Amino acid sequence: MPGAATTEWLGIIAHYRNFLPAVDEACVVTLLEGNTPLIRTPGLARRVSPLVDLWVKCEGLNPTGSFKDRGMTVAVSRAKARGHTRVVCASTGNTSASAAAYAARAGMVCGVVIPQGKIAQGKLAQALLHGARVIAIEGNFDRALTLVRELCEKYPVALVNSVNPDRIAGQTTVAYEICDALGDAPEFLAIPVGNAGNITAAWLGFTRYFEAGKVSRRPRMLGFQAEGAAPLVHGGVVENPETVATAIRIGNPASRQGALRAREDSGGLFAAVSDAEILAAQRLLAQEEGSR
Repeated sequence: MPGAATTEWLGIIAHYRNFLPAVDEACVVTLLEGNTPLIRTPGLARRVSPLVDLWVKCEGLNPTGSFKDRGMTVAVSRAKARGHTRVVCASTGNTSASAAAYAARAGMVCGVVIPQGKIAQGKLAQALLHGARVIAIEGNFDRALTLVRELCEKYPVALVNSVNPDRIAGQTTVAYEICDALGDAPEFLAIPVGNAGNITAAWLGFTRYFEAGKVSRRPRMLGFQAEGAAPLVHGGVVENPETVATAIRIGNPASRQGALRAREDSGGLFAAVSDAEILAAQRLLAQEEGSR
């Protein structure tokens, strides 16, 4: 509409600056992440109950295709502000793509350590196209994370996995956006759990909004893991996690304690689903709602 006022979206740091760690404007590294749509899903809701109002947050519409971009803009910006020129991460897919893209934007070198044969190929391609230096190792994600943590203890390289609190801080913004769109916090939030940074961050975000008086409640947090990689459901560590859902193929979540707090403080739960159920749900979402 000609003459209509518009508000330009400048990324999550600009929009939620009061709720995020301080970053000098000159050091902000953004690909205009965030502001993803929250979409009502009436077809799926009818399968649950006629009284349910069900929404999905489409985080796949972030710049590199995942919620990791929310944390990465803060982590890479803060690393740049501290004078780092190199970042590194362990990854099974999404983190590698996000770290590589934001490092490229910042003019930094990005290293990625991956478990051999255990990474989503499309995400690996993204990381390589963005210029990341990729090293494949024998072992699983947990071994890769141990190696990059040891590397960062010895050399001036910024670790941008979710063990970095700046990553968690950036990922809180998904909760802020959900609340802003609905006008309050939802009654429940269901979320997949791998390394557990996302459920930790979402709960922290709902809590901060609640404490700031922006919402009247906090949701119950429902975390779901694949049966073959469900350490939070069964307790302990899964030595050889296996699932078709590569992003959550993790046997020893780095953010375990944060996830446990989210469950306990919210009165929520963890549950495991089979690979067959994961694939069936993917098809159902596509067939009922035109999305995947």
